[in-house]
Amino acid sequence: MKGLLITFEGIDFCGKSVQARLLYHRLIAYFNHDPAKVLLLREPGGSEISERIRAILLDKSLHMMNAITEMLLYEAARSQLIAEVILPALQKNRIVICDRFFDSTTAYQGYGRGIPLDVIRNAHEIAVHGVIPDRTFVIDLDPHIALIRQEKTGRARDRMELEDDEFHSKVRNGFLAIAREEPHRISVIRGDGSANAISDQIWKIVQIKHLAN
Repeated sequence: MKGLLITFEGIDFCGKSVQARLLYHRLIAYFNHDPAKVLLLREPGGSEISERIRAILLDKSLHMMNAITEMLLYEAARSQLIAEVILPALQKNRIVICDRFFDSTTAYQGYGRGIPLDVIRNAHEIAVHGVIPDRTFVIDLDPHIALIRQEKTGRARDRMELEDDEFHSKVRNGFLAIAREEPHRISVIRGDGSANAISDQIWKIVQIKHLAN
């Protein structure tokens, strides 16, 4: 088994974090409950430095943050995570599951904030150390439904989640545009079904595309 990077993307409260965890547990079971085979991470975060950057990025008191600053902080957190955690794991032939990766920056800071996409892509090239996901799942959900889900949790929204419906619609459309550009890498899964049904769809793709050999 070669190292494998699987990423999950989508707007906030689309269910991607739940699906990342479900896939993690299915893979652990697949490998006879050997936790050394699979690693579950989140972005921004996953290392001490990246988690500190995350705290800045999601601090809702920092509403004055410039869009370019925001983008560069995400890329900095990503670069550290890749260098410190993801690359060593892939070199040990582990499967890495990451809750968000560079497509989130393209969708949020590119399509959402309006930073030119070529600027975003150049920043990715610097930050990712040549690491590209082998499979990306975009969990697609209407922002209105996502907001209802958030309200039901009762959890306070962070700085990014506090953006308005128009912003989150732009981000959703951004993810779908990215998926259209890279259908070989990205699988779009509807996020309005049950968690178990969605997990079954994802597991089938992972089995066929990445575990069959």
